[in-house]
Amino acid sequence: MENRFIGREEECKILEDCYRSGKAEFVAVFGRRRIGKTYLVKQFFKDRIDFYVTGIYEGKKSEQLAAFNKALNQYDKDSYPLVDNWFDAFEQLKSLISHSSKKRVVVFIDELPWFDTGKSRFAKALELFWNSWGADQSKLMLVVCGSATTWMTQKLIGSKGGLYNRITRSIRLAPFTLKETAEFIASKNLGFNVAQVVECYMILGGTPYYLDLLKKGLSLSQNIDALFFASSAPLRIEYKFLFQSLFKDSNNYARVITLLSKKLKGMTQKEIKDELKLSDGGNLTEILNNLCDCEFIRKYSAFGKNKREAMYQLIDIYSLFYLRFVGDDQGKDPHYWSNINEASVKASWQGYAFENVCLHHLPQIRAALGIQNIITNACSWMSNDKNNGAQIDLVLERNDQVVDLCEIKYCNTLYEISKEYANKMTDRINLFKNQTKTRKALHLVMITPFGLKSNLYQGIVQNEITLEDLMK
Repeated sequence: MENRFIGREEECKILEDCYRSGKAEFVAVFGRRRIGKTYLVKQFFKDRIDFYVTGIYEGKKSEQLAAFNKALNQYDKDSYPLVDNWFDAFEQLKSLISHSSKKRVVVFIDELPWFDTGKSRFAKALELFWNSWGADQSKLMLVVCGSATTWMTQKLIGSKGGLYNRITRSIRLAPFTLKETAEFIASKNLGFNVAQVVECYMILGGTPYYLDLLKKGLSLSQNIDALFFASSAPLRIEYKFLFQSLFKDSNNYARVITLLSKKLKGMTQKEIKDELKLSDGGNLTEILNNLCDCEFIRKYSAFGKNKREAMYQLIDIYSLFYLRFVGDDQGKDPHYWSNINEASVKASWQGYAFENVCLHHLPQIRAALGIQNIITNACSWMSNDKNNGAQIDLVLERNDQVVDLCEIKYCNTLYEISKEYANKMTDRINLFKNQTKTRKALHLVMITPFGLKSNLYQGIVQNEITLEDLMK
């Protein structure tokens, strides 16, 4: 089948394989809000969908059942009376499917978690529908989507109850990579150069919906003003809905994200608990695990540290930009990004944002180093000497007796290693070796947008990685 998408090749192949499998399929597509789940399924199947319904955000049980009933009658006109429980509603869906003469019947239930309102027993009805009937229908392909990632992973894909191991295929839809983002921007004929594509990624990440809001004829700065700083800017409004759509206790999730946005290198669970004055450690554990599952934060251990000292770091690109520059400041200049004149403020953000982009492209970094087939642990390192706050942005501990010490530097031109910086890095590498007691070979890797300027001090670097590598 023709691929109508930028990226998503593997996801399309999975959907096509399931469609042609000749057996009952229960496919779960999940991922954060605005990542393109609905678009993927609808555009892939188009007129091959035989039943479609979507949940209502914060809808009551009666409203969800009414929407389900309306959808049934759209596909089989006026054949089904409105019922008051999900067990009967799924019986009606069985009837609709049974009456179809098609060899493959595609049922698409979008925003599945929103149907599961309190005491509705929706999950139990879905479980009975599939286990007692659907799993035996060779013509049935049930596709479900959900932005509430924790519901999808815990109650459906990772269910320990009646739906245990019932999902035949699961698809986690990830954000676009830099390469895919560049292709998407080119397809919209926005006219951005490479540096602007990267800055765009450092603000919006690879979320297709956000990227699709960019307007042709505007510069990148003008687009960012329109999206974040203008009156009723869509991505200013978006933030408050982001956590509400994913988590029931959205307030505490947002508090954790806001705190981590101020501690760029991350915090331990105890530090987060103490700072937010949370009494329930178990609840915080659940919050942190769920935020990791939704890829808002990452959990990592510093080089040489044990798991009990693990750090939690905010890596969601959109949230980082929003909390740094937008927040609740309603009086900000509507042309703030075009007119920003605090060069140091923007420069410090660019440095960290580019580091974050690199963390989202570890597979590309490993490939550039030729170690994609070597077991590698990605972490960071910070000196334990209180008088020397040296740190290394990214440490790749390899299984071939090498440790790559990656320095990530953002600049718009070739990066020039000065004598002072070369001495600083030599001292830092020696400090790393002495403090960690590692016997592995240490390689200095420089990751910059456009590479290094040739000079006398370039020789301290074993490997260079540029945007060209990150965009593969």
